[in-house]
This record gives sequence, C-alpha cells and structure tokens, in this order.
Amino acid sequence: MSEKKPSVWEGFKAFLMRGNVVDLAVAVVIGAAFTNIVNSVVKGIINPLVGAIGTKNLDHYSSCLSSTCEGDQGITILWGSVLGATLSFVITAAVVYFLMVLPMAKYLARVEARRKAKEGTREVIEVTELEVLKEIRDALVAQRGSGHREP
Repeated sequence: MSEKKPSVWEGFKAFLMRGNVVDLAVAVVIGAAFTNIVNSVVKGIINPLVGAIGTKNLDHYSSCLSSTCEGDQGITILWGSVLGATLSFVITAAVVYFLMVLPMAKYLARVEARRKAKEGTREVIEVTELEVLKEIRDALVAQRGSGHREP
C-alpha cells in the first residue's frame, strides 16, 4: 500500500509551470529594462536640475564625520548617492503606479461594476418571471375555484 511520491524533479517542473512563476520572471525582466530608463531620467533630467543649485553628480554630495576626509582617510557619508537612489525609487514607483497599477485598478473596477449590473438585471428578471408565474397560478386556481363546484 505504498503510494509513489513525486520526485524532486517532477515537483520542480510543476513549480516552474505555474503561471505565477512565469509572470514573476516577466516582471523581473521588464523591471530590469525599466531601471535603465529611470536611471537615464535621473542622470539626464533630475541631476542637471539639482546641478543648477550645486554639482551635477549627486555622488559628490557628502559629509565628513572625521577631522580629515582626503583620499581613503576619514569617514565620509555619501548622502548624495542615497538621494539619487531615493529619487530613482520614487520615480520608478510613480511611473509603475500611474501607468500600470492605477489604470488596471480602474479597469478591474469597471469590469466588476458591469458584472454586478448584469447580476442585478438577472435577479430582477428572475423575480419578475417568478411573479408572473405566481399570477398565472393564482389565476388558474381562481378559474378552477369559480368554474367547478366540489361536493
């Protein structure tokens, strides 16, 4: 009475064939390509705008925590790099939200509203048909009652 357990390889194949894994792989590839676009926007537009105030390269914005920060000496905090990465993240999140998430949410809401409207229409039709059938039944019962006398 021993059942054959699926092999590790069969389990792995089943895992890879799931739709979610394929969707995730596509999302990673598109995200990697999209990162290049965002980095170009930050380097080509955001950095020059910031450069109007100071330097074009955000990596040059830093603070020294020790007495000297020449070469590899001292402790330097590169807050400009963090600012650049934060701007890249915010731009990426905004583009993904406004160009992908928000339109998809609106589309799904419209589809759901149409589905609910169709269900509501079906319920009204079913109720109306039921009422008509009850009226027919009542009319038949009334005809039988008035036309025939039972002993």
